[in-house]
Amino acid sequence: MDILVYGIINSVTLSLLSLGFTLVYSISRLPNFAHGALYITTGYFIWLFLNGLGLNYPLSIILGIALTSLIGAMMYRLILIRIRGMEISEIIATYAIGLAIIEGLRWGGLRGTTFTLPSFASGSRDILGVSVDDQRLLVVVIGFAVFVLLYLFVHLTRNGLALRGIAQDERAAMMLGIDSDRMAVVSFAMGSSLAGLSAALILPLGNIVVEAGYNVLVFSIAVSVIGGLGSWTGAIIASFIIGFAQILTEKFLSAHFQMVIALLAIIITLLIKPSGILGRQKELEERV
Repeated sequence: MDILVYGIINSVTLSLLSLGFTLVYSISRLPNFAHGALYITTGYFIWLFLNGLGLNYPLSIILGIALTSLIGAMMYRLILIRIRGMEISEIIATYAIGLAIIEGLRWGGLRGTTFTLPSFASGSRDILGVSVDDQRLLVVVIGFAVFVLLYLFVHLTRNGLALRGIAQDERAAMMLGIDSDRMAVVSFAMGSSLAGLSAALILPLGNIVVEAGYNVLVFSIAVSVIGGLGSWTGAIIASFIIGFAQILTEKFLSAHFQMVIALLAIIITLLIKPSGILGRQKELEERV
């Protein structure tokens, strides 16, 4: 039962961490390698508003996510719009931005165990005979709520349908009057907001350290590659595959091998099915 319960918790956590990365790529076809940096930046913003400015916790979270969303939108509007379509340049630019943010935070003193966020809920309860703290249960509940709300947004709202149109066929969507650059800005803002939301939920379980930014980026890439680049459903399926694999590895080997499992999953997927579980990249090559 502990493998089942903590496997689900870990899988939903991975889904939250990677959903913003997947959303940006599925809509704009831009790999946001600054995703992990935006994650850790949100945590620092929240801590700064909470401890430096003395604001209350909910307002600090809202402001932190809003600022991260603005940074994501400005990344595209000021930099990425100029190199869109140049795949290598896109990767280098986003990774350079993320590296500059993370190392800037490290240089500014974000290190050690000093920076922590309080939990939303204290205590624990038994789930199927397994003791689980309330903060992790909150991550699962809000995670499922985010999945449902995001599904409703992209299927029932005008902007959501425009995002789906760009994701499915950018040229056809542009012929119908949908502004590709505007949708890319929206996707970066939403993807950054999702990174910020996951930080607000998950960082209270540990410390705010810059290394978490690199870890989040690796996990997001692993989930996206295995699920299929641009596939939201594939990303969720991949999150459960990696999530349960990590829990099994932690139980029977060691928690230190969790990152190794994610990297091995990327390599095996690229060797066997480069397009991923539900991805459309390279499918023709694979059939040939």
